[in-house]
Amino acid sequence: MKQTIRQRFKYWRMSRPFWGATLSLLSGLIILYVPLQLIQIAFASGNLVVIGIIFGGLIVLLGILGYIFPKFHTVFGILTIFLSVLSIMGALGGFFIGTILGIIGGSFSIAWRTVPVSTNKEQIEEDQTIQEIAASK
Repeated sequence: MKQTIRQRFKYWRMSRPFWGATLSLLSGLIILYVPLQLIQIAFASGNLVVIGIIFGGLIVLLGILGYIFPKFHTVFGILTIFLSVLSIMGALGGFFIGTILGIIGGSFSIAWRTVPVSTNKEQIEEDQTIQEIAASK
């Protein structure tokens, strides 16, 4: 039986720290926002702006690497938390929202464990039966 796009996405999502990497990526983008605005609007260049850009960029990179290399989820989670806390120095932590999201995303990445997704015929038939029942109501 051919798998639907939704089933393939579910399998892909369950095989990596999806929510940890997603929150890390989002926090990195929020942390990058502050120093990029300082350079664009105030023309304020200096060490703090460069530090903010480096930390935000590294957090975005760690979020992307979390999708690509799920075996290193613990290392990526620890580095995300560390850089998120340090980003308070250079980018105000993305107004502290980026720092909080980075800490939560790093924690999700550390806590992630692989869950076996059943692909046997009985499970697929059970899912289809549930969908048929839901569609009939």
